[in-house]
Amino acid sequence: MEYKDYYKILGVDRSANKNEIKRVYRKLALKYHPDRNPDNPQAEEKFKEINEAYQVLSDPEKRARYDQLGESYTQWQARGAPSGGFQWDDWFTTSPGGGANVSREDLEDLLGSEFSEFFRRIFGGMYGSGTRQQGQRTRNSQVRGPEYQQKVAISLAEAFHGTTRRLEFQDRKLEVKIPPGARSGTKVRVPGALTTAGGEKNDLYLVLEVADDPRYEREGDHLHTTVPINLYTAVLGGEVTVPTLSGNILLTIPPGTQPDQVFRLAKRGMPQVKDPQTHGDLFVRVKVQIPQKLTPQQKQLFEKLADRGS
Repeated sequence: MEYKDYYKILGVDRSANKNEIKRVYRKLALKYHPDRNPDNPQAEEKFKEINEAYQVLSDPEKRARYDQLGESYTQWQARGAPSGGFQWDDWFTTSPGGGANVSREDLEDLLGSEFSEFFRRIFGGMYGSGTRQQGQRTRNSQVRGPEYQQKVAISLAEAFHGTTRRLEFQDRKLEVKIPPGARSGTKVRVPGALTTAGGEKNDLYLVLEVADDPRYEREGDHLHTTVPINLYTAVLGGEVTVPTLSGNILLTIPPGTQPDQVFRLAKRGMPQVKDPQTHGDLFVRVKVQIPQKLTPQQKQLFEKLADRGS
């Protein structure tokens, strides 16, 4: 299996902090996003690599494990890559603890097929770490079995619309619905999903991790995005297409719009988990693009405007 250098993929130093990693990721993700590169498989593959690298380097736990793996791999190479190959088995985490077995196919369902074999084998078990909570007594004094938690990554679009994940545990196939409006940390309970050798039923909680979307900043149920407009639209007014998670819309730009002016699109943000019909707002910041090259006629017109304004 090929070692993936996530630092090289993002183009950051190994000492880069979380803010720098996020800034570089957003820049690259916007550049290679499929919406900006339709029918371009190379850009799509690059976008997947960038997303995978960010999922690891932005998570302190995964990054620490990855850095340990990188050090071990570097030492192996320094010894001349001895015969027998690198001991990948020492780093595989393909099944969570606590007796909840997860197959490779299940990991693809949980993590998404966009992740590489390297990611699934090294970090898959970290998405199913078998986190256990102490059993609690119910009102009738019966003891519940321990609860197991398993992290599941979803996209912002999936969090907006709601989605499902197909799970298979102990020969049981389950389809779990993830509600619209989910945030990172939202828990979805799957009652009695796991059974111990003694026949005890254990609940499974899917702990959601909503991946960053390079097009939006999320603030609770509100979303923030930036769209470019040209100088002429800012001065004279016009329309600009704004991508939303429910489809593109046309935003009317009034004459005299200023750089970085923000427009509020009501109810175009994220739905609320407890009330999916209620949405937050989408705030659109316009970025006025100043032309770098002018034709002689354009330059003459600007000079006339400057003379009249003086």
